[in-house]
Amino acid sequence: MCGIVGYTGEASATPILVEGLTRMEYRGYDSAGVAVEQDGGIQVITRKGKVAELAHTLGHFEMTGTCGIGHTRWATHGKPSEANAHPHTSCSGDIAVVHNGIIENFAELREELVGRGHVFKSETDTEVVAHLVEESYHRMLAEGTGDLRAAVAEAAARLVGAYGLAVMADAEPGTIIACRKDSPIVVGCGETGSYVASDIIAMIDATRDVVVLADGQMARLRPDGIEYYDEAGNPIKPDVTHVDWDLDVAEKGGYPDFMLKEIHEQPRVIRDTLAGRLVAGSLVIDELDMTPAELNLVDRVYIIACGTSYHAGLIAKNLIESWARIPCEVEVASEFRYRNPIITPTTLVVAVSQSGETADTLAAIRDARVKGAKVFGITNVVGSPVARESDGVIYTKANKEIAVASTKSFLGQVVSLTLLAMLLAQVKGKLKTNQVRLLFHELADTAEQVERILADSSSIDEAARACKDAASALFVGRGMGAAISYEGALKLKEISYLHAEAYPAGEMKHGPIALIDEGFPVIAVATKSPVYDKLVSNLQEAKARGAMVVAIATEGDEDIRHHADHVIYIPKVRDAFSAITASVPLQLFARAIAVERGCDVDQPRNLAKSVTVE
Repeated sequence: MCGIVGYTGEASATPILVEGLTRMEYRGYDSAGVAVEQDGGIQVITRKGKVAELAHTLGHFEMTGTCGIGHTRWATHGKPSEANAHPHTSCSGDIAVVHNGIIENFAELREELVGRGHVFKSETDTEVVAHLVEESYHRMLAEGTGDLRAAVAEAAARLVGAYGLAVMADAEPGTIIACRKDSPIVVGCGETGSYVASDIIAMIDATRDVVVLADGQMARLRPDGIEYYDEAGNPIKPDVTHVDWDLDVAEKGGYPDFMLKEIHEQPRVIRDTLAGRLVAGSLVIDELDMTPAELNLVDRVYIIACGTSYHAGLIAKNLIESWARIPCEVEVASEFRYRNPIITPTTLVVAVSQSGETADTLAAIRDARVKGAKVFGITNVVGSPVARESDGVIYTKANKEIAVASTKSFLGQVVSLTLLAMLLAQVKGKLKTNQVRLLFHELADTAEQVERILADSSSIDEAARACKDAASALFVGRGMGAAISYEGALKLKEISYLHAEAYPAGEMKHGPIALIDEGFPVIAVATKSPVYDKLVSNLQEAKARGAMVVAIATEGDEDIRHHADHVIYIPKVRDAFSAITASVPLQLFARAIAVERGCDVDQPRNLAKSVTVE
C-alpha cells in the first residue's frame, strides 16, 4: 500500500519521481504528489487521482531541483483528496515527509502537537511525523546537538505502528533520510545519484544492486552516495541484494494491459520455478534449510496467507494430504495471528505472500516462530520481509507483477506448493522415486498446456460477453475444482466489480441455489475428476432453475455440452494439476468481462497490490 520514491543527485528530480511513481502506482492511486528542492525551499505539488493527473499538473511548473520525494497513495486515514495527499509538511513548510504504513498512535500524538501550537492541514496519520520531526530538528539546530537523521530517529521512536519514511529539509539541501518499521524501503546508487523507494521497480533503470533496509535501520541519501545506520545511530555496512529482472518487466510489451501480459507470461513462470528442481529422480529444494530427517518429523502443516495466496494454499492442502498424508490446515493470516493455534517444533508453517510484505502474514510468521515452528516462505520478491524472516524460502520466479490482480504469481505459488507437497511425500516414503519423476514431468508439461489455452481465447470471450451484464455470479466445483472456484470468483470481483462467490457444488442445495433464476451465471470447474458425475448432477439442478452455465471442461468431453450453455475446453491433465490449467481460463474470463464493462483491469478501484497494514 502506498508507494514512496526519492532521488538526490545531478539530474532533475521531477521526471525521475514521476517515472518511479508511475511504476509503483499498483500500490495505490487515490492521490499523488511530489516535494522538490527549489529556489532554497521545498515546493510541494499534489493532486487527487492517479499519477497522470500529477504529471499533467507538473507540466505547468518549472521545477529544476535535483532532490525530491514523491508518493502515490492508497487511502487509510482521511478520504482521497488533495489536502490528504502526500508529501506532508511542517508548519513552516521547511520539512517534507512521505509515508507508507499506519501510525496507530497518531490521534494521541496529534492532540499533543496541537496543544503545543502545531497547525494541521490534513486528516492523515502521516502529518504527525512532519510535525514531530520539525520539533526535534529545530531544537537540535538551536542546541547544536544533531541533524536531520537524528531528528527523524527521535521522531520515529515515538511512533507506534508501521512506517516506511522518506524525509527532507530545506536546511540540508541534497539530503534525504529514509527509515522503516514493518514497511518496505529499498535504496540504491545509480550513475547520477541516490534513490529510495518502496519497490525496486521504481529504480530498476538506474541500478540492480539495492539495500533492503531492515526494521530500525536508516539511510542518509546524498548525491555522492548513501550512508547507513542502525537503530542506535551507529554506522553500518548492510547487505546488498542484486535483482536480475528484465528491464521490460515494467513495460506492457505490446499487450493492452499488464494483466494480459502477465497471464501470457505464466508458461515461463512454470518453467523457471521448476528449473533445477529434479536431480537424479529426487526433488531438490535446498532453500527449505531442513534436512530430510527434519522434514520427516513434520506432522502438521499450516499454510497461512491472504487473498489469492490463500486460494493457492487451499489447492496445496489437497496435495499435501493426498500425497504426504500429513494433516494440513489453510488459515487466513489475519485470523491465525489472533487465535491460539496448536503449534509444536514438528509443525511446518508455510507463509505464502506475493509481495512478501503482507502485514498479517508477517505477524503470523513471528508468532509461529516464537512457538517453535519452522517457517517456510513462498514469495515473489527477493529480499522481502517474508523471505528474511522465514527459515527458508522459495521464490516463485514470476518477476515483477504490475497488475493489482495476481495471475502469474498465483500460478508460481501453486507450482511451488506442489513441489513442497511432493517433497514431503518423498521424504516420508509415500511417493517412490519413479512416482516423483513422473509427477514432476507431468507438472512441467503444464507449461505447454497453458500455452495451448492462451493460443485461442474465443470461447472464453464468447462466454464473457454472455455474462457481462449480470449482477452476480456463482462459481462452483468439487474436489480440486472447488478450490479453483474460489480464485475464479475473486478475480471477477476484483477487476469487474461484478459480485461473485464460490461454493463447493454439493453445497448449492444448502442455500446458494436460492440465488438462481433465469439467466443467472453459474461458472463450473467441470474437468474430469473422481467427482465429475456428481458435479454434472449439480449443474442439472442449476439448469433446471434457469441458470446460464459456463463450464471449464476437459478436451474431448462432449457430454458436458448437454449441461452447459458455454463450454471452455482445456487440455487433459492429472486432477492434481488441474488447478494450473483451469485457473488460466478463469483469469481470462474475468479480464474479458472487465474489459466489456469498461473497467481498469490493472488498477481496480479501492485495491492495492500489497497490503502492508492491518
